[in-house]
Amino acid sequence: MPIETVASVAAQVPGDATLLAFPYDSGLAPALDVDLPVPVAGLLAHYEAEGKAGEVVEVPVVRGGDVGRVLLYGVGDASPRSLRKAAATLTRRVRGRESLAVVTPEGDMSVFTEAALLAAYSYKIGSPGKRPVGALTFVGADEEQVRRGEQVARAVALARDLANTPSSVKSPDWLAERAAEQGVPVRVWDEEQLQAEGFGGLLAVGRGSVRPPRLIQLSYTPDEPAARHVVLVGKGITFDTGGLSLKPTENMKTQKTDMAGGAVVIAVMGALARLGLPVRVTGLVAAAENMPSGTAQRPSDVIRPYGGRTVEVLNTDAEGRLVLADALAYADAQLDPDVVVDIATLTGAMTVALGRHVGGLYASDDELAKRLLAAGEASGDRLWRMPLLDEYADALKSPVADLANVEIGSRFGAGSITAALFLREFAGDRPWAHLDIAGVGRSTVDEGLLTKGATGFGVRVLLEWLAGL
Repeated sequence: MPIETVASVAAQVPGDATLLAFPYDSGLAPALDVDLPVPVAGLLAHYEAEGKAGEVVEVPVVRGGDVGRVLLYGVGDASPRSLRKAAATLTRRVRGRESLAVVTPEGDMSVFTEAALLAAYSYKIGSPGKRPVGALTFVGADEEQVRRGEQVARAVALARDLANTPSSVKSPDWLAERAAEQGVPVRVWDEEQLQAEGFGGLLAVGRGSVRPPRLIQLSYTPDEPAARHVVLVGKGITFDTGGLSLKPTENMKTQKTDMAGGAVVIAVMGALARLGLPVRVTGLVAAAENMPSGTAQRPSDVIRPYGGRTVEVLNTDAEGRLVLADALAYADAQLDPDVVVDIATLTGAMTVALGRHVGGLYASDDELAKRLLAAGEASGDRLWRMPLLDEYADALKSPVADLANVEIGSRFGAGSITAALFLREFAGDRPWAHLDIAGVGRSTVDEGLLTKGATGFGVRVLLEWLAGL
């Protein structure tokens, strides 16, 4: 979607110039040739408008002989959350129109721009249906803030596109090809290289598919020397049937988005250079397709993820933690990062715990947790810290291997916590955080900033956090 900024409403606005939006308190610029049928104050009083974020009063107007619309919109307290709601409401209100010119409110235009674009996102194969607004013009906005918001929104949209792509198209190799398009150096391990270097988790999960697994590494180094090195790890299961521990049919319908964490890592890595962030970042995407077949791993198999520790696989549908174990152990042994953050649609238990609007955060370091929580609030990708209870680790003790990949028995019944504890075993002693986005990675509604399907949750919080390092 084209975006333009202009200094005033008197400037030439391209496209459908009879569709304009004004904040309630802006007044109508004298240079704008628009006659409202009643005074603005009286109009707002008639509709009992309170100026809340998301509130819109629509007025038909005559401008230059054409009949158009003026949208008077509220922004509430002009906080980032209110600005996002106001922008999303405007964009959704004018779906199918050629363009919208918005006289911008006071406040952070990066979040306003980001929300306007995300609310206009659509993914459709075939007839597109009702299209989003064709173009946006922001009047009186800070150009730098607008462009930052645009870059963040485009990164989120990329993550959504990758996750929404059908798995008939999306293989681990396809995902590696998309990573190579992001403008940063990329290294890809194929099946033979994974075997030679001991990535037993990826190989075990990918055994049942005719489309072999890949480990994808993306590297971003800023122009100036960076004080810190961050590793981001994403789960890239391009389709998850559950393997031989087969999922029910209904649960399987959404599993093309099980690589949403990997999509987030790819999108963040592509946005870093465009945003010019001064931190060195390595992204790892552990990509595999979890399928049942005569070659698939079996419940009770014992595998060796990277580094040599043994894992008894009691449930092949707990595959995400196996591929993440490879990537986390590799990062710890070979990349020497200052901090590691992994992101994954990992457990259904997290959806039960926090629903579909807040992501789960586990962290081995209090300062890291504090910064990620703050970044979540600032970015709109809200997180809630969950406990890493050491006593629950006993549930992962296997009688035949170093670890089991799921809780043995039902002594604790804390599936998300035990999954995080399993990952911690491979992350090393450095500061580490795990984002479980199983609930927030997919949306079941089409409202606000969300469209049904992949959400791109995680892109905004990670970019916000990285910008503050």
